[in-house]
Amino acid sequence: MAGTALNQFGLYLRDRRTRLDPASFGLAGGRRRTPGLRREEVAARANISPTWYTWLEQGRGGAPSADVLDRIAKGLMLTEPEREHLYMLSRGHPPEVRYQAIEGVTPRLQRVLDGMPFSPAIIKTAMWDVVAWNKAAAALLTDYSKLPREQRNILRLMFSSARVRAKQHDWESVARFVVGAFRADVARAGASGSADASALIDELCRASPEFKTLWQDNDVVAHGEGLKCIRHPDAGSLDFEFSSFAVEGRPELGMIVYSPASSKDAECVRRLVEAEA
Repeated sequence: MAGTALNQFGLYLRDRRTRLDPASFGLAGGRRRTPGLRREEVAARANISPTWYTWLEQGRGGAPSADVLDRIAKGLMLTEPEREHLYMLSRGHPPEVRYQAIEGVTPRLQRVLDGMPFSPAIIKTAMWDVVAWNKAAAALLTDYSKLPREQRNILRLMFSSARVRAKQHDWESVARFVVGAFRADVARAGASGSADASALIDELCRASPEFKTLWQDNDVVAHGEGLKCIRHPDAGSLDFEFSSFAVEGRPELGMIVYSPASSKDAECVRRLVEAEA
């Protein structure tokens, strides 16, 4: 690191350290000359030498490895955006994406979905598990609340559910697109070699020759935006424009929003959602 970057890195470490409450770590807080944890306390939490940590705060410790940065971030109780900033100051680039299994979303993120009452919207993981959805998604796509948690997976539904298959205007094209986008998402999230990804891929290959063929094609596609036609059993064909969004601070999550393509489609969606209320 250049001198200025070293100084900024050291100043950031010191700032984060002085913001920590010793009492929250079971440490005595009295008779401390400065606020926060002591340098040797952070060094112990990060499993590095106090001398080296002191040098890092003084801007003369060199560039730590990714492993050391992660241990320092954990020792300082950094949030994911703060950990990313630590990497940017130290190494000039963000950390590699770390795959995490996700159980759900925050209430605030759920309110974002609910704020689009007539646009089906879901939150999915890199493994394409659906972890949140709104009422429009339940009415038009799949009512995930009626499925066991392990079945709330777009790939499992695409290749095993006759009902989901019947809703696709061109199932073969949609399936190819989904598999290619899944491959890209898994790699982007750093989950390609994870046990979860391997288990899901093996399961799908055994259960569906169609998935196995598509997976062996090694196609990769971007899942940014496009058009989707849904065959609803009551309303007939409905056209949507879909857009995909990354969730800030949660690289393992993605939001997909399906907006009705016309006023006629929008009116049909409104009637279907209100009928489910």
